[in-house]
Amino acid sequence: MSLHYFSVYKPYEVLTRFGKEGDKAVLSDYFDVPRDVYPVGRLDYDSEGLLILTNDKSLNHRLLDPKHAHEREYWAQVDGAVTNQAIRQLQEGVTISIDGKPYRTRGADAEIFTADPIVPERNPPIRFRKHIPAPWIRLTVREGKNRQVRKMTAAVGFPTLRLIRYRIGTLTIDGLQPGDMMEHTQQEIYKALFR
Repeated sequence: MSLHYFSVYKPYEVLTRFGKEGDKAVLSDYFDVPRDVYPVGRLDYDSEGLLILTNDKSLNHRLLDPKHAHEREYWAQVDGAVTNQAIRQLQEGVTISIDGKPYRTRGADAEIFTADPIVPERNPPIRFRKHIPAPWIRLTVREGKNRQVRKMTAAVGFPTLRLIRYRIGTLTIDGLQPGDMMEHTQQEIYKALFR
């Protein structure tokens, strides 16, 4: 069996799966890959950005095993003028709900972008409100609970309006637009993810 490795920029409002589910867009609407290739992990329907596609089961296992604590960097556009206190709380860890139970997140690297990052236009765009700022924060986590970043920003009082996964390990979406795909060798992908 030949192994395949792709990094893709999953567009907004696309399910992280290849098989159809109702009338929602899925990965196969954007990416043409061998039939045995599947997404590693998930990226929510309303989130966008970096997703890895492969048929390498050992890569899948290593990336999803919590003991490896891979860095995942997200760029979150939030609702309201985010405060330094909120950033400190994110850095220290916050309590969110996972499966109806309280869960304390690990501390995250968090900072406010001094200038908005250059990102592709989103269709539809976030709602614009003239008197309420929508700044961007960079949040790097080392765990992957369901909707974790959205829950974390909401827990400190600044709900996420737009969420982009920018990086896993040293692999990024630099140079990619929504719907773009890049193929990698095994050596490239392992070096980027498991330095």
